[in-house]
Amino acid sequence: MAIAVASSAMFYSCETIELEQIENPNGLNPSQADPNLLANSIQIGYLANMSSFNGNAAGLVRINTFGSRDYFAGITGNALNANWNRIYSTSMIPNINTITALNAEAGDGSLNFQEGTSKVMLAHSLMLLVDFIGDVPFSEAVNPDEFPAPNVDPGQSVYTAALALLDEAEGILNGTSGADLFYDGDSELWIRAINTIRLKASLTIQDYTTFDAIIAGGNFIESNDQDFTFTFGTNEVNPDERHPDYIADYTPSGAGFYKSNWTMDYMLNSNDPRIRYYYFRQTDCTPGATCNPNGNGETLSCSLQNPPQHIVNAGFGDIACFVEDGYWGRLHGNDEGAPPDNFLRTAAGVYPAGGLFDDDRFANVGLGLGGGGAGIEPFLLASQVDFMRAEVAMAQNNPDAAATHLQNAITKSVNKVVSFGALDASRDASFEASSDDITTFIDAQVMAFNDALTNDDRMNILAEQYWISQFGAGAEAYNFYRRTGFPTTLPPNLELNPGGFVRSFPYATSEVVANPNISQKADQSVQVFWDTNPPSSAGGGGFPAAN
Repeated sequence: MAIAVASSAMFYSCETIELEQIENPNGLNPSQADPNLLANSIQIGYLANMSSFNGNAAGLVRINTFGSRDYFAGITGNALNANWNRIYSTSMIPNINTITALNAEAGDGSLNFQEGTSKVMLAHSLMLLVDFIGDVPFSEAVNPDEFPAPNVDPGQSVYTAALALLDEAEGILNGTSGADLFYDGDSELWIRAINTIRLKASLTIQDYTTFDAIIAGGNFIESNDQDFTFTFGTNEVNPDERHPDYIADYTPSGAGFYKSNWTMDYMLNSNDPRIRYYYFRQTDCTPGATCNPNGNGETLSCSLQNPPQHIVNAGFGDIACFVEDGYWGRLHGNDEGAPPDNFLRTAAGVYPAGGLFDDDRFANVGLGLGGGGAGIEPFLLASQVDFMRAEVAMAQNNPDAAATHLQNAITKSVNKVVSFGALDASRDASFEASSDDITTFIDAQVMAFNDALTNDDRMNILAEQYWISQFGAGAEAYNFYRRTGFPTTLPPNLELNPGGFVRSFPYATSEVVANPNISQKADQSVQVFWDTNPPSSAGGGGFPAAN
């Protein structure tokens, strides 16, 4: 034994064993990280965040359905749990800190593109987190070793910090290039996105002087080819690259989620040429509609029932259950279980989900049909900027300028949407919107705006069209709704007393459980720093008026 021990000591010399190591030999040092893989993780995290912000918001403002009769129960601490974790722990801040350190260590600016684009995405994510939740950590969140349980910063100061991140990003992005998932390495387009996020921020806090200055400087997103979006693929497994709405609706068991009766009815009645691109009907008749006034209790039980009186009083009794022409969805607040209607309910269309174009074929959905899921997730669109400009013009009492911006906004939105028809090679192109259809529709909307008797009526038209253009997105529609209170023409919740409207989301459940310095909000009535409007009523009224 003694010989064995001595031999072992001779074999393992002091040059092969270090007993006083400072770093874990089994762990990766940040200097060993691949900055491109870190940047990819940040981009994927940002995409997931935007999808979540958009999805949660779209349901609240009736662009999509909201499946709860109680606002408090419908929006829980789990709603933005993943967003919170991606920003603070798994995707964004830790990885951006590492990229920044690696770039500084390199000293030659070789990682400027990765650092700059990552800070743009973080700035936008932080602004939206404030928009949705309110006061959130930042100053202490960037130093987890010193502050394992960070305190929140005031929302306004987080906005200021996010704007500073945009300044840093612009300073190091100029003249660079690289690889990214959104703009194919074009730093000039990234700088346009930076200025558009600045426009979003100044509009949100109603700083119109700054907004006008950014517009005067140009270099923001002005045309559809500059839109800030992500394009999905068609691969089904390992990985599944398809649009989330396509994944949910184009299955062997039929469509997975209900569409908004308000949105479908509004578009149908206004002859909106985008409707065949947004939605794909699996049937030409919805129970209870003119084609089947007797209804069908098995597939649509409400078709045999009278709508709630408060819905009738609000003027939406006719769409409380069904919409004409086979548009099969649900009204705001419908939380009923799902009957066997998966091959009857309206499915996602070719825009933005990459599904089927609606050419009156009234067929069932299924795997691989239409565009195969090669749709987009909208982040910031040129049409959205024109809607922003229209809102500012109305705030500055300039309805003539607002009308021009409204016309530009609708034109860009319609042109973008109809371009997606080509994704569905199986379509009957004769059903696509003609140039005359498009012109007639846009002229009608602008005429209605100009002929409106009051500015409130004009704001309703502006807001309604903004909602339709935000289909597939929704985050800024939710901000617009709390900022202005328009449109006042939306259907109320199916529940007579759903509680006050969601003025902000709860803190992430995971953070409240783990962080003793953050307590959960009592309810959804807490208003974020820029929301200075009257409170919402606990009975479901108050501000915004449509609730």
